[in-house]
Amino acid sequence: MIYNSFDSPGLVKVLTFLQTHNTEYLSGQDLSDVLRISRVAIWKHIKKIQELGYTVESKQKLGYKLTSNSDALLPWEITSGLKTKKIGKKAYYFDSIDSTQNQALKMSEDTSNDGTIIIAAKQTGGKGRLGRKWISPKGGIWFSIILHPKFDISITTLFPIASSLALSYAIEKTFKIKPELKWPNDVTIKGKKVAGMLVDVSLESNKIESLVLGVGINFDVDVKQIEKNLKDTPNFYGVASLREQKIKIKPKILVQTFLLELEKIYELLNRKQTKSIISNWSKRSSTIGKKVELNTIEGKIKGDAVKIDDDGALIVSEKNKTSKIIAGDIIHLSK
Repeated sequence: MIYNSFDSPGLVKVLTFLQTHNTEYLSGQDLSDVLRISRVAIWKHIKKIQELGYTVESKQKLGYKLTSNSDALLPWEITSGLKTKKIGKKAYYFDSIDSTQNQALKMSEDTSNDGTIIIAAKQTGGKGRLGRKWISPKGGIWFSIILHPKFDISITTLFPIASSLALSYAIEKTFKIKPELKWPNDVTIKGKKVAGMLVDVSLESNKIESLVLGVGINFDVDVKQIEKNLKDTPNFYGVASLREQKIKIKPKILVQTFLLELEKIYELLNRKQTKSIISNWSKRSSTIGKKVELNTIEGKIKGDAVKIDDDGALIVSEKNKTSKIIAGDIIHLSK
């Protein structure tokens, strides 16, 4: 099933009323009178609300009462209470999709979709960096965001780094832990990957037409199963899940917090204010100061990770030579 944040007004009306009156039973007739929806339509909406994971008690002569909300990242849940100006204000939700990134790319040419988020409960063909498959079972948070940035093309390579910084802020604010950042765009907890980013950019006449950010977060996933599937992947270094933190946080709270943090950083990029992004990313980096090995299109490079440049490139020093790496697979070596 597909849902968005601007259709299904009847369902959202019924749900919102149940949520704001969740201490009492509401009869079908009362709901019908207040919301000006037929009793048959009320009954159908409540059945659908229950199917979406909400718990609605039904008692004869009393009516309906909402006792718990759904954990699904449904579009109206994302947009309700969202504090951003634009990012995430328009949302689509898929029970299952090949890839949110593919869907977002199809929609990205339309400028009215600027800031739109496409979310999926699971992906059958999730995308990772360098064309790799991203395992995306139910329980994770999988989404893509369409943007039409004002920043220069030279900042494009800094964007995934900036986005990973925004996610680390969001995780810290919601889960009260401070993740580390592994170049170029991995978010880690205790050295294991909990989230990653993917960016697709459409260019025309040396200008950015659109940018699609793909985000995958291991929120409540079977770590052992994913590790079993990934153990033979090059440079695999372990999987973490936020549920291991044993803190009960609704997934929508993390997503909403991330969207707000992302918008703040996105505005800095649009104003060409990148110094604080680079500085704060570096403070959280597990890569800077480490001996590293990189597989690049120019071959293997070994050395000390010194810093990231203004465009997000990694500066690596080896003996008397300094290399600037825009993209590549990285392994942290013990010192």
